[in-house]
Parts: sequence; structure tokens; C-alpha cells
Amino acid sequence: MAKRALITGITGQDGSYLAELLLARGYEVHGIIRRSSTTNFERIYHIQDQINLIQADLSDLTSLIYALREAQPDEVYNLAAQSFVPTSWVQPVLTGDITALGVTRMLDAIRAVNPEIRFYQASSSEMFGKVQEVPQRETTPFYPRSPYGVAKVYGHWITVNYRESYNLHATSGILFNHESPRRGREFVTRKVTYQAAKIKLGLATELRVGNLDAQRDWGFAGDYVEAMWLMLQQPTPDDYVIASGQTHTVQRLIEIAFQTVGLNWRDYTIQDPKFMRPAEVDLLIGDPTKAGQRLGWEPRVSFEQLVEMMVKADYDRLKAEHNL
Repeated sequence: MAKRALITGITGQDGSYLAELLLARGYEVHGIIRRSSTTNFERIYHIQDQINLIQADLSDLTSLIYALREAQPDEVYNLAAQSFVPTSWVQPVLTGDITALGVTRMLDAIRAVNPEIRFYQASSSEMFGKVQEVPQRETTPFYPRSPYGVAKVYGHWITVNYRESYNLHATSGILFNHESPRRGREFVTRKVTYQAAKIKLGLATELRVGNLDAQRDWGFAGDYVEAMWLMLQQPTPDDYVIASGQTHTVQRLIEIAFQTVGLNWRDYTIQDPKFMRPAEVDLLIGDPTKAGQRLGWEPRVSFEQLVEMMVKADYDRLKAEHNL
């Protein structure tokens, strides 16, 4: 019998890469989508005929119970969230309801339908926020600096709580920033690569960004979803930091992106105060030692390769769209 998996957030960046990985491993893949007039299937269009999509919502426990009964999964990957940090300042209550309480609803649904289901929670490096040590590891105290980070801390600890209270196979992956050509354009990495490609093609004249000195630990989403799968194959549930162990500034990201298309970033980049965060996080850099030792996981794609991959994908997409 093929294993069954249910993915929330399947139409997102991580969901699409995870669905590909699971299909390649012979899984029967089910995905939860919200009822919406603007659902975007672009990231899973190429595999949509191989996936069973179920309408449900993390804000509605009854629909999650229905989805679990429909899919009868061996594994649930909870990737859905209000995951854009700036939006969490504008919609903090919504962010809390989906990104925090949504985890509780899914765990409660699993407990009601089948406690043997293995559960993966997408935790985030944003939970570290005002970092208490460098690099950050599984034992580093959390100090979130945004409503999104606070909501993710709740989701993380409720997963630990259900694991210990109800003996669920529930695991959290504390993933540091992971990007790809499928990343939404509201995120700084994709914003940079997209604008660099537009400028090269004569479709734009500038790139407006916030803090050039902000540093992040960036990796390739395709590598990181493999770590998610590996976590749920372990006999004992646990929590893992997934990161590259290297950090880069936003300025370095911009430099590589513009180098890829043969331009000088200084000629086109403008710092705009409106893109500054109300509370910036400090030096986020993860220590993936535990994941390497226990899961045998390590990233394959370097930061430079990642940025070049994203710029080239945006360049080719824009060229085709505009018949250039």
C-alpha cells in the first residue's frame, strides 16, 4: 500500500516542492485548499492531476476533521500559515488565528480522527527574533520580534505540548529562510531577483528595498522539504533546526542578483524607509548539526547558486511573457 500524505499550504512554495518529493517517493498525495475565488494553482499546475485537493481551512476544526477522514493520511505536513512578516503587523489577529490556533485545530483533529498520524509543524527561524545566542540551535530560547514570530512560537510549543501530553508523533522543523523561483514576489529575495531581471530587460528602472544590512541564513526550498520528510521517517518525534549555517546580507543578495545579469546594483538600488521593519531581527544563523547527525541531511544548493537560479528563472519568465 502506498503511503498517504496530507499537505496544508500545498499551493505554496514549500507545499509544491514537498508534493513533488512525495509523489516521486510513491506517496498518494492530498492537499488542503481554502475555498477562494483567487486560489492560485500555478506552483502545482504541472502535478495537479496527480494530487487530490480537499477544501478545508485552518480556522475551521470541522473541515479539518473532514479532510483527515477523506484523505486517511499516514503523515500530515502543516505548511499553511499567514507567513508574510510585514502583513502580520497589519493583520495580527488573523495571523494569530491561522498561524497559531490553526496548529491546535489540526492537532486536535488528528487526535480525534487517528492519533497514529505523524504530524509535521512548520516552525520558523523568526521565533528566535532578538537572538539570545549565535548561531541558533534547538535549545536557543525564543524571542520573537513580530506577530508572525509570536504566532509561530505558539504553534511550536503547542506541537511539543500535544506530543508530550497525548503521545503523538508530532515534530517541528525550525526552518531558516528558504527560497526558490516559486517564492512569492512580496518576499525580499524574489523581489530582488525579479526586479534585477526586469531592469535588465528594460521593463523597470529601480529596486526599492529596506535594510541593506539585515542578515539571513538563506537556503533552497527544494533541499529543505527533504528535511521535513526525513523528520517524519524517524522512530521518535523531535524538533530540528534546518539551515545552511551561513549568513548573508540583503546587500550581498542584491549584488549577486545584479551580477548575474551583468549590472552594477548601486546604479539601480534605492533604500526606502517604508520597507523598514518596526522591529528588526538580529543575526539569524542556524546550526543544523543535529539534522546532519540524526537525519543525515545537508543542503546541496549554495546561496550563490540559489540567487542565480532565481534570477535566471525570472529573466526567462519575463522574456516569454513580454515576447522579448
